[in-house]
Amino acid sequence: MLFSVCSNPMLWKTNRTAWRAWRSWKLSLHSSTACASSGPGPLDRSEELSSVLTQKPPHTPVMLKEVLHYLDVQPGQVVLDMTFGGGGHTKEILNMVHEVTVLALDRDPTAISLAQQLAKEHSGRVKPLLGLFSELEALLADMNIKPGSIDAVLLDAGCSSMQMDEAQRGFALSKDGPLDMRMDGERYPDMPCAADVVATLDQQALASILTAYGEERHARKIASAIVKARRVNPITQTQQLASVVAGSFPAAVLYARKDRLQRPAHMATKTFQALRIFVNDELNELHAGLRAARSLLRPGGRLCVITFHSLEDRLVKRFLQGDDLSNLDQYHFSPRKQGAGKGKLLDEKRDGGSVDWLPLRRKVITPEKDDVKENPRGRSAKLRAALRR
Repeated sequence: MLFSVCSNPMLWKTNRTAWRAWRSWKLSLHSSTACASSGPGPLDRSEELSSVLTQKPPHTPVMLKEVLHYLDVQPGQVVLDMTFGGGGHTKEILNMVHEVTVLALDRDPTAISLAQQLAKEHSGRVKPLLGLFSELEALLADMNIKPGSIDAVLLDAGCSSMQMDEAQRGFALSKDGPLDMRMDGERYPDMPCAADVVATLDQQALASILTAYGEERHARKIASAIVKARRVNPITQTQQLASVVAGSFPAAVLYARKDRLQRPAHMATKTFQALRIFVNDELNELHAGLRAARSLLRPGGRLCVITFHSLEDRLVKRFLQGDDLSNLDQYHFSPRKQGAGKGKLLDEKRDGGSVDWLPLRRKVITPEKDDVKENPRGRSAKLRAALRR
């Protein structure tokens, strides 16, 4: 009965209610979770912050010149950086534009520590905000910042480099560490982590997650391998999971996949992506962030959104086009075939926008070749920019 909700794979596509129900159940079992016993627990961020501060810079901002161009920040304006991360975009905005105020939001306490340091260097110009996209409007209301009062919004989705580089966070399959993947595990130390997912969900639910969030063609094979492996030993380490996934394929195809630079990509890459998105409820949070940006931007205000995989980009594209995403739990972010789905658009205009948005560039913006060479992690980035009508 514990996993009756998992028997329906459609529930796990983007179902926030199912996710929260499962998380609530896990929170009630403090002593039995993988994170509480053999997996990661509350993390001491002091060493991590120290190591982050010594890096120059801790996070290389993706598509910096394009973001600055389309945001077009002017003196005296208020800018909302919804994903502060290592602060690369915010720092450049502060350096280029005088008398600008930046509201720096992040769900990661380590990032907010960096924002607080930056706030000391730029007295009164940086306002750190710790929280989720879904908590943003309440946080700003506490600061007496009203809807329709923000001039520019930047949302840089996905993981930051400092999260990927810290083995203890469990995001990267190339670094061995606890199988965690929580972006805000310090805030919620009892929140289920990736180790919980692979330890407790049944094979069908695991396959559903890998298909929905990783677009993994071999989801059933990988889910079966995970279930078989965990019967022998708990899967609590990143490279342990990577080995389990790799072991379900013949050696000849392990690096048959290529990334956008035509480099070999590990077969577990999509598995890690899927687990990270599920653990952090990223698609629902992204949708919440887009809705918040729509509410907070003034008419004529500018929005820049950077995404790193197709699920995020399709969500952003359809939001800006006016797609009805009110029932996200049942929405499928599969590529739309030519001529299909015309009835789903609420008020798409000839300029490619909607009643709420005017695209600043009709086509998606991708990094230049030189930028990719300098920062390979940004190779899959896509930027969409729009003006609030």
